[in-house]
Amino acid sequence: MGDQLKNRIAIVTGGSQGIGKAISTSLANAGATVIIANIPSKRSDVEQLVSDLNGSGLQAFGHELDVTNVQDIHRAFQEIVSTHKKIDILINNAGIRASSSVLEATEDLWDAVQAVNLKGVFFASQAAAKYMIRQNHGRIINIASQLAVTAAPNRSIYIASKGGVIAMTKSMALEWASNGITVNAIGPGPTNTPMTSTPDPNRSDADFLKRSPIGRRLEPEEIAEAAVFLASDDAKAINGHHLLVDAGWSIG
Repeated sequence: MGDQLKNRIAIVTGGSQGIGKAISTSLANAGATVIIANIPSKRSDVEQLVSDLNGSGLQAFGHELDVTNVQDIHRAFQEIVSTHKKIDILINNAGIRASSSVLEATEDLWDAVQAVNLKGVFFASQAAAKYMIRQNHGRIINIASQLAVTAAPNRSIYIASKGGVIAMTKSMALEWASNGITVNAIGPGPTNTPMTSTPDPNRSDADFLKRSPIGRRLEPEEIAEAAVFLASDDAKAINGHHLLVDAGWSIG
């Protein structure tokens, strides 16, 4: 346990499983009060993680949030500020993946992925920034992907969403720099999560991982510490950056 984020209020969207769970845990271990936000169907996951963290003497709360619903975002953030008085850190982690060739992709798949991965990030950042501007301080960290800079077949819809996240990160960073807010992104390499545990019909995982310099997927905890760093005062001069945490995948 540390105290580099002591007295900070952090929201983690999609914060109850996979990378989000690891980030929620690491932020709490660093002293933050963590609001673990997720859709209603993930309520049991949220409640379990909150119970585990509280049982370890850490500060965590659960909150239902659908990032595809802009009104729900603003309502949720208003409720969080009403209870906790501020928002210091927002981790835009909620996301879904898509595997489809361009020719077989559907409009519904496109809309579903962009709604969570791009629209959700934009409007959650907007909602958080309104409160961060008042206090002249804030950290917004968006979970992008190393695929946004390396690409892969059958990933166009997902990559478009994550490439958009990187572009938004840079623009928001410039827009809010004078308000004491930094906006950065993390680009995880292939990581072991519930979302990636389902076999992908469009690729062989063994062939996929041959590209990895370390020959394996990363663990969520290996991504989480980057989020703690970017949320801390140690990273106050880092803004608009896409931090790749991929064990060298993108340079292979």
